[in-house]
Amino acid sequence: MFFHQDATFKQLSIHRVGNKAQDEFYALSDHPIDLTKDEVLPDLLMQYFMKPFAKAKEVYRFYHPNDDLQLNEVYYFARQYFDAKIDFHEMSQQLAKHLYEVSEHPKIKGGEMYVVALQHVQMEGEDHDAIGIFKSENKEAYLKVYPSGEGFDLDYEQEAININKLDKGVVIVNVEEEEGYKVLVVDQTNQSEAVYWKDDFLKIRARNDNFQQTGNMLKVYKNFVNDKLDEVFELEAADKIDLLNRSMDYFKTKETFDQAEFEEEVIGNPQAASLFKEYQQHFEEEFDSPFQPNFEIASPAVKKMASSYKSVIKLDKNFHIYIHGKREYLETGFDEDRGMNYYKLYFENES
Repeated sequence: MFFHQDATFKQLSIHRVGNKAQDEFYALSDHPIDLTKDEVLPDLLMQYFMKPFAKAKEVYRFYHPNDDLQLNEVYYFARQYFDAKIDFHEMSQQLAKHLYEVSEHPKIKGGEMYVVALQHVQMEGEDHDAIGIFKSENKEAYLKVYPSGEGFDLDYEQEAININKLDKGVVIVNVEEEEGYKVLVVDQTNQSEAVYWKDDFLKIRARNDNFQQTGNMLKVYKNFVNDKLDEVFELEAADKIDLLNRSMDYFKTKETFDQAEFEEEVIGNPQAASLFKEYQQHFEEEFDSPFQPNFEIASPAVKKMASSYKSVIKLDKNFHIYIHGKREYLETGFDEDRGMNYYKLYFENES
């Protein structure tokens, strides 16, 4: 999990990056912004830059197609700064030049690029320094109403920035440097040409450590049970919940995931296990995130996914049945006289 509530700005630099394909240019500032003279602006900027990352769930790493991280420009300059080999403002200028060079799609909008040095960001329970890179592309008009004499007056501002709508952003957390850092990304433009932010500028891909392996396996299995198994097997809602409960119990009680053991103890059906392997393969190909047959289970990832594993059956608006185990103590049927479905539950004690 990522938390920015205790984070503070160390430095901020702003540059303008145009569209290279449209013969626009970039404009580099000569020095960082001094935030010490304003008590309100840092809080507004923190809201603008960091609030969208509260919903960022995927963690990425830098990479390069040649498997040499030093060839990844953003990684290289970030590492130079973290290792104190270049100063902050020089790093921000180099990043702005790189962003300009990859802004070659004719529909990419020019805009301001903000580079910030952050302290005390919380990433998966640990405190770190970080670099934030943000870009504002879309501007709006704002009305300003203010007292004037015995009444009010009205003014406006064109080409203003809405601090509740960050267009693009990335936070590079200074941890696991050799693996490509931990990287969080926001891109809210949702256009095909916008892939340049992740693919061309940053060159990132989802990390594939034990945390990611654990989370992805639970996510894929949940989707497999809820969406895929019905195509081959006739499953009742209680059967699906039982399969999900068994998988969650497996991940909570085991220290290591073993694919063969999981298929035998949790899935328990060779045909269903074969379907699950095919489902996994589709995920691997789509997200370029291969599964390992064995990995250490990351408890924080299990805890994170547990809330999305639902164990309740909702019956009309009258009853909820919570199933935590003992699927064999629950029966379902149809009452011909009443023309209604029913559940029958067996239990030993009532509390």
